[in-house]
Amino acid sequence: MTDGQSASDNYKGVWGNRIGFGQRPALLVIDFMRGYTTEGAPLYAPGVVRAVAETVELLDAARKAGIPVVHTNIRYHPGHFADGGMWVRKAPVMKDMVEGNPLAAFCPEVVPLTGEVVISKQYASAFFGTSLAPMLHAMGVDTVVLAGCSTSGCIRASAVDAVQHGFRTIVVRDCVGDRHDGPHEANLFDIDSKYGDVVSKQEALAQFAEKVA
Repeated sequence: MTDGQSASDNYKGVWGNRIGFGQRPALLVIDFMRGYTTEGAPLYAPGVVRAVAETVELLDAARKAGIPVVHTNIRYHPGHFADGGMWVRKAPVMKDMVEGNPLAAFCPEVVPLTGEVVISKQYASAFFGTSLAPMLHAMGVDTVVLAGCSTSGCIRASAVDAVQHGFRTIVVRDCVGDRHDGPHEANLFDIDSKYGDVVSKQEALAQFAEKVA
């Protein structure tokens, strides 16, 4: 019987087991592009503005600890967008994500460093149709730590695929964002219940500090 129960009470003892960090984490920074942080742009999301600001410290800590950092962006063939398939038909707003469009550039606060891998994707998950999973497996990575946007789209899709590829999946609550708090919180609840652990930035920073050689 679920009447009157909170979601947390209803899920208790069924969903929500903790998986924890493994021995070899990687930080995956998903789609922090200017289209999400530029006021007036179709994709603008206030929650992403906050997430970018919070991720600066997380990114710095990962680099100092020698933790691999991988970035993703979204890129389509301009003109016909055939590589976007049905997703671009469903969400034509994504057509801004072409090379040369300022909205498709990385946010300057979290721009990749030379030597950090950047994976371009066409769909929501960072794993779908990309070399991400085999690359991480070859590096011996057992834990994928997610920051980026949007919580209800590319973060959720990447979290689901991460666990399906055999990785411990960690989402840093402070460092992911969406255009509305409702979908943001609902998807964090689902991820934490079924696919990985949603943790605070402080917890992630403490874990990164333990990995410093």
